[in-house]
Amino acid sequence: MGTRVIVLGGGIIGLSCAFEAVMGGAEVTVVEPGRVGGQASGAAAGMLAPYTENGELPDAFFQLCLDSLHRYPEWVRKIEEVSGQSAELTNCGSLTVAMHEADLQPLQARLAWQQRFGASAELIGQERLRKMEPLLHGGAAGALYCPTESHVHAPKLVAALEAACRRLGVRILEQAGAIAPPRAGSGGRVDAVVETAAYGSVSGDVLIVCAGAWANTYAALCGFPIPVHPIRGQICSFDLTGADDRAAGASVSHMVFSSQAYWVQKRDGQLVCGASEDAAGYDTSVTDRGIDRLTRWTPRVFPFLGGRAPAMRWAGLRPATRDGRPLIGMVPGSPNVLIAAGHYRNGILLSPATAAMIGDLLIGVAPRQAEAASFAPDRFARGGRAVTL
Repeated sequence: MGTRVIVLGGGIIGLSCAFEAVMGGAEVTVVEPGRVGGQASGAAAGMLAPYTENGELPDAFFQLCLDSLHRYPEWVRKIEEVSGQSAELTNCGSLTVAMHEADLQPLQARLAWQQRFGASAELIGQERLRKMEPLLHGGAAGALYCPTESHVHAPKLVAALEAACRRLGVRILEQAGAIAPPRAGSGGRVDAVVETAAYGSVSGDVLIVCAGAWANTYAALCGFPIPVHPIRGQICSFDLTGADDRAAGASVSHMVFSSQAYWVQKRDGQLVCGASEDAAGYDTSVTDRGIDRLTRWTPRVFPFLGGRAPAMRWAGLRPATRDGRPLIGMVPGSPNVLIAAGHYRNGILLSPATAAMIGDLLIGVAPRQAEAASFAPDRFARGGRAVTL
């Protein structure tokens, strides 16, 4: 029998770590207080856009995001092969639209350094932009086109990953209710036993904390603060499957980013628009104020949607840290406790790379120095900062 691994949290990160662990021969149990994929994972737009969304500098975080993008095709292939379900990985490329001439200069600066990291990007002018996305506002000055960025259908990826885990023998305990984690005993050793309201005691050899926006509740287990807090992300979608839209050929071929929102069309014809963010504690309700900001901005980029009400609207809690970087690694002094949490807006993108790091730790392979420093779970307790490469 292999190592018994308990994964605390059934979001995309927890399921990814469970999939990696069971593929490595471990006996895995996922404990989820509510529904698998019920928070940030199921609410995400599923964009895989490290160049666009992390465009400031080539630090260790950007490198991790880029590594994860490169892992995605093979990772999804394995999940789909085991589960028999599609995650709808779509290699469409992205357009970061500049509505004014002045907006092109920062895009040029970003392009200069990202080319060194395989972006294969280029600045395109108005005429070519109109050909690539005819429904965009005709007054847009240009765009940064990045052909290597992709997206998945987040709820379908979560469903496929859950199905793959189950088929491989992962025990998934949903609706477990309140979870009482173990506390460190003498010498810092933790007995891998958690108490659940619905299932009683669950025991193992290793704990992996993948609790998303609730990771801070495990600070006592780890022995240091875990400054992860929830940020509510509100998203809506426009239905482009109606007769009028089909007759007009209404379709958005690329992921489109602006300074205020993004749009990505899924294979079912839903044009997802996001995201409005606010600090609302653990409140997942959808507000008119949050969605109205998206619906006001949308016609400025896509005039054909002027006056159109969203077909759907939803919200999820994104687990944010103070520096925007995740916590990935071993708890110092407790080699049988690992953390993978605080991925904020990048949980979908970072799933394969995070799982690979956790998989290495499970077999005793230490992370690279830059990764260890940048994503160390205890870095806030000791004043650590992200490392620039």
